[in-house]
Amino acid sequence: ITNYFLKCTNSTHPAGGYKKIFETCEELNEPIPAIVVGVIPEWLSGSLLRLGPGLFEVGAEPFYHLFDGQALMHKFDLKNGHVTYYRKFVKTDAYVRAMTEKRVVITEFGTAAYPDPCKNIFSRFFTYFKGIEVTDNCLVNVYPVGEDFYACTETNYITKVDPDTLETLKKVDLCDYLSVNGVTAHPHIESDGTVYNLGNCFGKNMSLAYNIVNVFLEVRYKSDPIAKSKVLVQLPSSERFKPSYVHSFGMTENYFVFVETPIKINLLKFLTAWSIWGTNYMDCFESNETMGTWFHLAMKDPAKYIEHKFRTSAFNLFHHINSYEDNGFIVVDLCTWKGHEFVYNYLYLANLRENWEEVKKAAMRAPQPEVRRYVLPMDVHRVSFGKNLISLPYTTATAVMRSDGTIWMEPEVLFSGPRQAFEFPQINYSKFSGKNYSYAYGLGLNHFIPDRICKLNVKTKETWVWQEPDSYPSEPIFVQTPDSVEEDDGVLLSIVVNPGAHQRPGYLLILNARDLTEIARAEVEVIIPVTFHGMYKP
Repeated sequence: ITNYFLKCTNSTHPAGGYKKIFETCEELNEPIPAIVVGVIPEWLSGSLLRLGPGLFEVGAEPFYHLFDGQALMHKFDLKNGHVTYYRKFVKTDAYVRAMTEKRVVITEFGTAAYPDPCKNIFSRFFTYFKGIEVTDNCLVNVYPVGEDFYACTETNYITKVDPDTLETLKKVDLCDYLSVNGVTAHPHIESDGTVYNLGNCFGKNMSLAYNIVNVFLEVRYKSDPIAKSKVLVQLPSSERFKPSYVHSFGMTENYFVFVETPIKINLLKFLTAWSIWGTNYMDCFESNETMGTWFHLAMKDPAKYIEHKFRTSAFNLFHHINSYEDNGFIVVDLCTWKGHEFVYNYLYLANLRENWEEVKKAAMRAPQPEVRRYVLPMDVHRVSFGKNLISLPYTTATAVMRSDGTIWMEPEVLFSGPRQAFEFPQINYSKFSGKNYSYAYGLGLNHFIPDRICKLNVKTKETWVWQEPDSYPSEPIFVQTPDSVEEDDGVLLSIVVNPGAHQRPGYLLILNARDLTEIARAEVEVIIPVTFHGMYKP
């Protein structure tokens, strides 16, 4: 761990090469061959699919926030030791209309769309009263539903895509099938293909709630599995008209874990925002400085909400790492950011494109990242107040029953470094999701700039790092070696951008998941902009 801090705190980016990953690029007409350095394992045959922003302005109108750029889908194909790279924009309504009208037409996360200046004042006035036009810009993730693949953001729209040609096939409104206003970009998928997700909704008496939904019941539904979706269980909200922002949730073998943070969406602001000139999604967020953070549990089968009131101090949360059950306890590992100020306030493109010293100054003011383990006791009925309820021998996390019946939790810190985030976490998902595990892999953010790949042993807190000067990787995807037994027997796949390279500045990096040593890289002669999430398709 000492070596880790030396390596990270000494790394700087004075040349500002990271600015290149926030620049517009063009899609490709056809896949281009990559130059392979090293030897790609024979068994590694498939596609790495990634999503992120690729268009950062339309004509003279810029997008302002990291989550506003129009969705670009990337694909590295690996076959017989050869690699090709391909990318295409997802032809969402937001993208097609922007390209047609040469302006921002649909309001994005941090960029407001203005009425067409060519229309007269009366027609512009009435456009405000046609209802809220929610973006379908699916730039966050891609995941399988049965035999289909969907690109998504966090609204009610997902977009069916062809993983081979990257063609856009169909826009799907989840509101047609489910009582949700939107769902997370991180569903959980079981080995039989069942997909679970979570979204907010209006529950009884028009009060707000959160629904756990089963998006795909059985593999036999080949025709349209999303049409078979249903709500499994409803979780209460801490505030009637202010849902918490939720980006992911946890799932063990028998339970769902929902962490409700103090980052709130003011629904009244949201519903009126589209009648106010220049308002966007970011304007509708606010922090509840008094609620702290609430943990909610629900059983999977039979689906049932558990009434225990788990509470802890305020933090931001975007990504769950993993959750599992152990002897009457639920262990929940999270990538947290301390405090109640919204981290997304620091992800405006103007901030990320600043010179390095300015980037560092902004990060000093932002919430600080920390990997934490919380432990939730299930049997809380026959205990006395004021005692630690956690008896697992391997954790320092605590949970104490208070006189008001709430259970106050304090975490064990698994990793913490000054302005060094372990984020975009991945695990050996197919074998260890919802189970007791040892290893997590993450993208290292150095003052919000992605400049390394990390591995964390959550049991011993040992860390490994891959890092090269002026190189900017993406979320590392774990792919298991066939027939392997060990949890970390596999490879990590990450897209890396080295903007200073005169030739082939972008590449697919293949690392040994055991020690983060390089196995191979497949280089292409194009810059690749930032990507958020993705998947490996065998």
